[in-house]
Amino acid sequence: MTAVPFVDLAAAHAEVDEEIREGFDRVLATTAFVQGPDVADFEREYAAFAGAAHCVGVGNGTDAIELALRALGIGPDAEVVLPANTFVATVEAVLRAGARPVLVDVDPDHLLIDPARAASAVRPSTGAIVPVHLYGQLAPMAPLLELGPPVIEDAAQSQGAIQHGIGFFGALAATSFYPGKNLGAYGDAGAVVTGSVELARAVRLLSNHGSETKYHHETLGFNSRLDTLQAVVLRAKLRRLAEWNELRRAAAERYSSLLADLPGVVPPVQAPGNRHVWHLYVIRVSPLDGSARGSNRRDQVARTLGELGIGCGVHYPVPAHLAPAFRSLGYAPGDFPVTEAAADEILSLPMFPHITEDQQVRTVEALRKALS
Repeated sequence: MTAVPFVDLAAAHAEVDEEIREGFDRVLATTAFVQGPDVADFEREYAAFAGAAHCVGVGNGTDAIELALRALGIGPDAEVVLPANTFVATVEAVLRAGARPVLVDVDPDHLLIDPARAASAVRPSTGAIVPVHLYGQLAPMAPLLELGPPVIEDAAQSQGAIQHGIGFFGALAATSFYPGKNLGAYGDAGAVVTGSVELARAVRLLSNHGSETKYHHETLGFNSRLDTLQAVVLRAKLRRLAEWNELRRAAAERYSSLLADLPGVVPPVQAPGNRHVWHLYVIRVSPLDGSARGSNRRDQVARTLGELGIGCGVHYPVPAHLAPAFRSLGYAPGDFPVTEAAADEILSLPMFPHITEDQQVRTVEALRKALS
C-alpha cells in the first residue's frame, strides 16, 4: 500500500514550478538578491490579502513576533500575555525582546487562548497580549481587544483565516512562511502586517540594521530581511493560496465525516464566526479509562499509524511552560491543565491541499486499526 505523507510539498511545487523558475531567472539576471523589486511587490500583495494597510517582509516568523513587540516599545519590565498551548517560538520571541511571558491556559474545545484567563492575567505592567491563531483558525479577538493592552497576533498558522469576515484585528500581526505553512517559502521567511504607517516603518527600520537609508542608522536594529528569491516563491504561491485553502476546507469536511462514527477520537471544532484554513487537522485521542498521564495512548496510536505508512504529527507534545528552556519562568506541572491534557491527546493527521479522498480514507482506516 502506498504511504500517505503528513504533508506533500512536492505537489504544491509542481503547480508553481515554471513560474518560480522564471522568477528566479529574472532575479539572477538582475542580481537583485536583497530587497529586490519582488519583495516590495510581495509586501503589497500580502498586505491586501491579509486585509492590512502595510506588510514588512522579514527573515522568519520568530523574528516577526520579536520585531512587532519591539516596534511597540515592549521590552524589559513589560509583561506579555500569551497562551501556554503554542510553539516555543512565541515564548522565545517575547524573551528575546526582553519582556516577561505570562502564560495562560486555553479553552478545552478549540485549544485557543481563553479570554477570561487572559483578562485575569492583565496587570498595569502588561505591555501586550499575543493570541496565537493555532491550527488554522483565529483566537477569539473581540474580548481580547477589549482588555486594553495592544494585541499582536501570532498568525503563523492562519494565512487566509477570517473571523466574522475580518482577517486582521490587532496593532500588528506576525506570520511565518516556513515551508510547511499554508503559504510556505523554500526556506525561512516571515512578515509583519499592520494598519499603522508608523509601526510599519518601525518594523522596517528594526529589520534592516535600524536603517531606512543606506549607512544612516537611526536605531539599533537587526538583519532580518525577506530574501528576494523567497519573495518570488511566495508571490507565486500567494496567487493560489485562496484555492489551496478551499481544498483544505474540503479535506477537513471529509475527515470530519469519516471520523463521525469512530469511538475514542474527538475531531477538531471550528469556533463560531471563524472560517478555518486547516493548517493542521488535529484530533484528540481519548485516553483509556483510568490511565494516568504519561501512559500515553496517543503515542501508541501514532507509532501504529507510522508502521501502517500514515504520516502524522504531534503539535505539541511538551507544553511550552514545561520546556526546560523556560524553566526560569517558574511554571510547574498542573499550572495549565487544559494545555497539559491536550499535549497528551492531540494528533495531527495528514493535511495538505492536494490530499486525495483515497488518502484520507486510508488514513482513517489505519486510525481505526490503531485504536482497536
